[in-house]
Amino acid sequence: MDDADFDAQLRAAIDGKTKPLGALGRIEALAAQIARLQGTLVPRMDTCTLVIFAADHGVAAEGLSAFPQAVTVEMVRNFLAGGAAANVFAATLGAGVQVVDAGVAGAMPDHPDLIRRPVGRGTANLRHGPAMTPDQAARALATGAEIARAAPGDALALGEMGIANTSSAALLLHRLTGVALERLVGRGTGLDDAGLAHKNAVLAAASARVPERLSPDAALAEFGGFEIAMMAGAMQAAAEAHRMVLVDGLIATSAAAVALGRAPHIRPALVFSHRSGDAGHAAALEALEAQPLLDLGMRLGEGTGALLAWPLLRAAAAMLCDMASFDAAGVSRPA
Repeated sequence: MDDADFDAQLRAAIDGKTKPLGALGRIEALAAQIARLQGTLVPRMDTCTLVIFAADHGVAAEGLSAFPQAVTVEMVRNFLAGGAAANVFAATLGAGVQVVDAGVAGAMPDHPDLIRRPVGRGTANLRHGPAMTPDQAARALATGAEIARAAPGDALALGEMGIANTSSAALLLHRLTGVALERLVGRGTGLDDAGLAHKNAVLAAASARVPERLSPDAALAEFGGFEIAMMAGAMQAAAEAHRMVLVDGLIATSAAAVALGRAPHIRPALVFSHRSGDAGHAAALEALEAQPLLDLGMRLGEGTGALLAWPLLRAAAAMLCDMASFDAAGVSRPA
């Protein structure tokens, strides 16, 4: 069956359900997206895994966060203990959780559930030079892809933890989308006005280090983080395996910008789960022509927004698979 025939059958299947045409709004579009990705009129969305990638950023030494870098390790411990918001949401929604050391600077806990794949002990300070070498960027991308392929689930939700990672995200989005840097730089974990001005100055200077146009891989090496690189690799691998990818907030969206720059064909697998409260996220989504499902004012990260979109994917697939048609239910069609 060619794409045109499949789309015609898909449209007829959705329009033939016991509802007015278009009455389920974006759920219908989401159902069609899932069906096209899986190549079937009866798609399933039964299982989801959240993978949280944790890493540190050398630019934290510039004082760009209200929290110390030690919080990265402390939050990894919290994830492993099941105490974070992401853990609570995942447990409530029946999603699995995996935690990855992508490159944390501090000493990691000895825990059987921690996936240890560090590329380094944090990136270098991007204010003064590249955050990572091209080899490190390639290794991180490949590691993220490997982890995604091994993670179970019809859908993959991706989260992150890393003090100062909003700085990397803003720089990546600026260089890959062309959005003005000042529109993308926010208060992160709670900077005051002076702290925000300092952050803007540091990131502007970092961007000015490399005035030439950069490929996605080169931008990642210059300004990225190990966790962002692994998310980008995971997104590409999961999408190419015909699995839905739930993109979280600002940092995950910067990973999506890298992944889409490297592999534009993965776009049909990506679901931008929410518009976060981070100052630059709305601008980033607009630049990527992405329509988020939710807008809850959240700016936590960890994959929390991605998880909250998971029930919508399940509902969309169930609508297409399980909802009665007019003919099957004996309900009169609209005139």
